[in-house]
Amino acid sequence: MFGNRVLKGVFLVGLGATSYGMLATFVKLAYQENFTTAEVTTAQFVLGIIGVLIINSFQRLKNNNTAVKASKTNIFQLMLAGTSLGMTSVFYYLCVRYIDVSIAIVLLMQTVWMGVLLEMILDKKLPSLQKIVAVAIVLVGTILATNLLKNEIELDWRGLFWGMLAAASFTTTMFTANRVALGISSAQRSLYMLLGGAVIVFIFALLTQNTPFNFEIFLKWGIILALFGTIIPPMLLNAGFPYTGIGLGSIVSSLELPVSVLMAYFLLSEKINALQWFGIVLIIFAIIIMNVGSRTKT
Repeated sequence: MFGNRVLKGVFLVGLGATSYGMLATFVKLAYQENFTTAEVTTAQFVLGIIGVLIINSFQRLKNNNTAVKASKTNIFQLMLAGTSLGMTSVFYYLCVRYIDVSIAIVLLMQTVWMGVLLEMILDKKLPSLQKIVAVAIVLVGTILATNLLKNEIELDWRGLFWGMLAAASFTTTMFTANRVALGISSAQRSLYMLLGGAVIVFIFALLTQNTPFNFEIFLKWGIILALFGTIIPPMLLNAGFPYTGIGLGSIVSSLELPVSVLMAYFLLSEKINALQWFGIVLIIFAIIIMNVGSRTKT
């Protein structure tokens, strides 16, 4: 039976993953009001940084400034790691512009096999049979979930391109986030990674924004995007993973996939057939297979 600590961790990680799952639908709704990708990402990162700054200030007051402060090396490493976070947001939101949210989230979930591939390259050893089977199931699930077997469904190649780039970038973010400056608080780590991501977002905005910047995005969608994409999920996931461990935490965080698809179904009226749902279930099943044997780590 689960202990109270593990149940608490499952609840926190589940809420964090659910928050992430809602994000793409809000972006799509912002697009329907003619906001650009540059406006959406800029608003999310600016308000997200302000939110995380406030959280850091509260933590410093609570700890009477006794918390370990980030060194210049920590700050540089985290900001460098954060550039992949900025790229993930830009690529994923570009993907959502061209294809359905329910398909975009499936493309983002390709981080499952990309992570295994990256791990194999970095560790210079073949993955376990358990991981190879999981990767095969993910690929089958992806074919079904993106409806590739139905010839009447045409997927915009731009959406597929940006979606795969988002998955690659997100894989990099996950690997660097778990290896860089682990000795400082998660709020500090989030702040410096966001600042690094903001550099990418601002460069993208300067290069692509052809019309006058519509500052209404900050009030209309910026606060929601910052809360559900930048502030709430990292806090909940960082708080929950020490209780669940990596294996169980990864399984619970796969809730992001069905939540994202259901949000798109109810709020955007996207059509999802039974075969696509089966593909989604297969991907979640693969994540369970990959993590079911993991030992709890704090």
